[in-house]
Order: sequence, then C-alpha cells, then structure tokens
Amino acid sequence: MNKRTQVGIIGAGPAGLLLALLLAREGIDSIVLEKRSRKDVEATIRAGVLEQGTVDLLIEMGLGERMQREGSVHHGIELRFDGVGHRIPLTELTNGHAITLYPQHEVLKDLVAARLGQGGELLFNVEHAQLFDVNSSQPRIHYTHEHETVELQCDFIAGCDGFHGVSRTALPQSISTIFTRSYPFGWLGILMQAPPSADELIYAYSERGFSLVSTRSPELQRMYIQCDPHDHIARWSDEMILEELQARLTTIDPWQLRIGPIIQKSILAMRSFVIEPMQYGRLFLAGDAAHIVPPTGAKGLNLAVADVRHLAHALTAFYQKQRNDLLEAYSATCLRRVWRAEHFSWWMTSMLHRFPDDDPFQQRMQRAQLDYTVRSRAAAISLAENYIGLPLDW
Repeated sequence: MNKRTQVGIIGAGPAGLLLALLLAREGIDSIVLEKRSRKDVEATIRAGVLEQGTVDLLIEMGLGERMQREGSVHHGIELRFDGVGHRIPLTELTNGHAITLYPQHEVLKDLVAARLGQGGELLFNVEHAQLFDVNSSQPRIHYTHEHETVELQCDFIAGCDGFHGVSRTALPQSISTIFTRSYPFGWLGILMQAPPSADELIYAYSERGFSLVSTRSPELQRMYIQCDPHDHIARWSDEMILEELQARLTTIDPWQLRIGPIIQKSILAMRSFVIEPMQYGRLFLAGDAAHIVPPTGAKGLNLAVADVRHLAHALTAFYQKQRNDLLEAYSATCLRRVWRAEHFSWWMTSMLHRFPDDDPFQQRMQRAQLDYTVRSRAAAISLAENYIGLPLDW
C-alpha cells in the first residue's frame, strides 16, 4: 500500500505530536507514526518542569487549559546544603518569568487529544519502520500497521523517536559526530502518596549524595536520591529510601519531610548525548533522537519543544515562501541552544552530586560554587535565567 504526506513524523512523544500540531496550524499535512500503544504513550513517566517559553507556546496553541488548571506555577527553587536552605527567586531575577510543574504524561494526553481532535493522522502500534532515500527529494518510510505493509512517500521526515529510535541510524557515520558522557551515578526516583513537603523544588547537596524534592499533585510527591546507576531497585526497601531522604534533607530549620506510601520506584541512569548535525538531506532529528541531558537542569522536554518550533517555522517558510535557508540552518540553530542546555545541566549536576572519586578538595570546590551561587546576585541570575529557559528563538 502506498500513501503520501508532506511531512512524515516518526514518534508520538512531545516533539512529534507538537510538531504535527504546529504544522497543521499552517496547513501542512503530516502523519505521525508511533510504535507504542496510546496507553503506553500516555503513561510515560518523566519530569514535568516546563520552562516559561514552553508554557507560553502551549497556551498560544490552545493547549494550556488543563495545564493552567492543574499545573503548579513555581516562582523559585531552593538550594539546600550544610543544613540550610537558600531560595533562588526565579521570578524576581528574570523579569517575572517562572516554571510550571505539569507531568509529561499529562502533556502527552493533551497533545494526543488535540491531534485526534483536529482529525490528523496519528497511528499507534506501528511496526518495522525503516527510512529510505532521506538524502533525496522523495524520502520514504516503510512500516507495518494493522498487518498491512505501507510505503509512505514524504517531502520531509522528522525523526522524533527518541534515543533508541530508528531515525538517528539513518545519518551516515561518515557525516555525523557523537558527543557523549556517562555519569557515575543515577537517580532513584519515587512517587509517594503524601501532601507536599515544600512549596517549591528542593535541590539538596549532602555528604551522602544528591536529593530532590518536588510535587506532582496535592496528593503526590516526586522525589529522587542519587544512587549507583547499576544498582537493583529491589535492594531499596521503602524504609531505606525514607531513611536516605531524611538524612540527605536534614536541616537546622523546622522543616519536615511529609511521608506516605511509596507507590512507584525506579532507577534512572544519567548521561549527556549530542549528535551533530541534527539533519541529513530531508531528514531532521528533534528531541531525544538528537540529544540527551541529565535531568538535573530540567531541560529534556523543553529542548524538544524548541527543536520542533524551529523545524515548524523552517518548513512553513519552505512551503509558503519557497525558502530553503531556515531548513539548511536548522541544525546550527538548534545546536546553539542544545549546547547551552547541555552545559547548564552538566554544571548543575557537577555542583550537586557526589562523585565516586572525589576528595576533600573536590568537596570544597562544590561548596564554594554553591556558596557563590546563593550569595552572588549575578550568579543567581545566571542560574535563574537558564532554569526558566532562554527565549525559544535564542
């Protein structure tokens, strides 16, 4: 069976779905192909810290109603070390900007509903997707859906299928360069049924390792503790997790961790990854297919949003004004922001985590950086500006 579309989009994560919606707004046809089921897509559990620019774009797209109703706007974060919490007033330091906590699976539910609501083609449970002729004017995607083999002819292909997807493998090794770093620790993440322990996120440095406290809803807390990335989750009993959280978050202030049943726990390895370029011929990579950041800087979903905003703008210029320049500049445009986010995420990670081979000198260096960040307005502004997100057209 043969099909035709202007833009074939592989992957129904935030990047692929938002790209389809942005293109539809400009009258550009696309088909979204996803190997997972709708249920699995909408159950994706990942961080939900949305930058100001991401929030503004979702509202502009008419996708912000539930986010504004159920999300939580935060005007600051806390850096905690040596038993003392120090608030970084994000809104005050960034001319009124803030972050919004809204879980990624809720974002995905909104995007899926919007795509289906507009009548756009979104196929789940797609198998055996392969890319062909991406360096020609007529790239193709072969796939199987509901036991039928399909050849999808496209003008362009957007690879939004994540780190383990097929899109990135279509870039020849001879023209691509991979930059990567694996960190010697991971995050043990939990969901706990308990009311919020704090009004804003807490990033804590301690001699026992990093920990993070955030709120998922009025009844759920999302918390993380630094751990061995190769550890087995079965080794961590609920009692051990609570003991570690209490020890790492101890403070001289009258603050208490509110506790309740732990309903989910898992271990996340941490790495940085970038492929250059993010395009080849008529294939354009976006989101996790092109770059991974450690979650300390809360940049993953937001980078995906910035990528597809640039790509949608470039494709619109191509179809409406016969311009190729923005498509040709896509990779360079995105990578400027990607590397800024990679650096910020690396900096936050290096400042807040204990490294296996550190020594008293390294620990003093981390304390000095933390102390400078909370005492210097210039340093706090730099953290705040990066955390709430640079403008999407930066």
